[in-house]
Amino acid sequence: MATGPDDLAHLVHDWSEESRAALREHFIPEAAWASPLDSDPGYWIDRTADPDRWRSAVYSDTTILTQVDDGGTALTEETATAGSTPSSSSTAPSLVAAFLRMLDPYPGDRVLEVGTGTGWTAALLSARLGVDGVVSVEVDDQVAKHAAVNLERAGFAPHLVVGDGADGWPERAPYDRVHVTCGVATVPYAWVAQTRPGGVLAVPWAPNHVSGHRLALTSTGNAAVGRIRGDTSFMMLRSQRLAYPPPADGRRESAARVDPRRIGRAGRGMEVALAGFLPGVLLNAGLDGADQVGVRDPGTRSYAIATGSDGGWEVVQIGPRSLWEELETAYLAWVEWGCPDRGRFGVTVDAAGQHVWLDRPDNRLAPLEVRADG
Repeated sequence: MATGPDDLAHLVHDWSEESRAALREHFIPEAAWASPLDSDPGYWIDRTADPDRWRSAVYSDTTILTQVDDGGTALTEETATAGSTPSSSSTAPSLVAAFLRMLDPYPGDRVLEVGTGTGWTAALLSARLGVDGVVSVEVDDQVAKHAAVNLERAGFAPHLVVGDGADGWPERAPYDRVHVTCGVATVPYAWVAQTRPGGVLAVPWAPNHVSGHRLALTSTGNAAVGRIRGDTSFMMLRSQRLAYPPPADGRRESAARVDPRRIGRAGRGMEVALAGFLPGVLLNAGLDGADQVGVRDPGTRSYAIATGSDGGWEVVQIGPRSLWEELETAYLAWVEWGCPDRGRFGVTVDAAGQHVWLDRPDNRLAPLEVRADG
């Protein structure tokens, strides 16, 4: 059972000195919902009722949920498990450390942090760089107020800003490092524009939303380029949260040409390729056990679902896009490229947008033409 800062030190490795200077216990509320990273079931922690269990959660590899429904619903044991939407948390220490290692800030660096949350990572950065080197932007004013209290209790006073992190904070640019603590489907160019050439952006890139990829980008001046480093999962940047509008008109049925199971189980490489071939389109495998594969484009209210049956796979499509045919085309294009795995892909962000590439930055995946039905 974890009991204190020494238990955390091995989780954060080369950030252990900073974790002892910025004790995590100063950033965790008296009562919250704990979700261990090792996939054990989540549980409620209450410092008053069970201080040992609370402390064990704080100093273990556990994400701790601190807000639901953007603060519109009180966080309780019931709301944490009854369909409320998570909206703020203290991320598990090993994942925090993975992004800080990608960030690799040097003494004297100025860091822009997008998403203050509880304030713990702002404190870790301040412990290494000094408070003058850290600017942290938080969109939720109540979360920001709690973070300010937490930071003061821990003895840190970085520059805190309430605003949309997608805009960065140009008043203190340029930055040597940009540390992002929320998922983004599209990396805002504002972050690139505010980063010094040679500076690094550590981003939870989630083109399929929530479950995403660790992405390290390096600024080249007018662009930023980098490769995918592994898995991650973060709450989405609020301005990039998905809306799920009702389906459009135009239901039609067909048969799948490609076995949808091959698409649904193709792996993370296919997921990244999809972000390049069909930007903004989301893939959902195993919607109902292993017998459904779905794809949607919220922007055009188009949907397609393939359902298995004894006679094969039936496809139902709704909306102006022929999404299933587009998905099959994207899958076969990925096959033609040799079914590359995720590690071969990278991303470039410039003033024209976000571009997915294979093996080298000049080998970009061209978005497939969007076709209307009929």
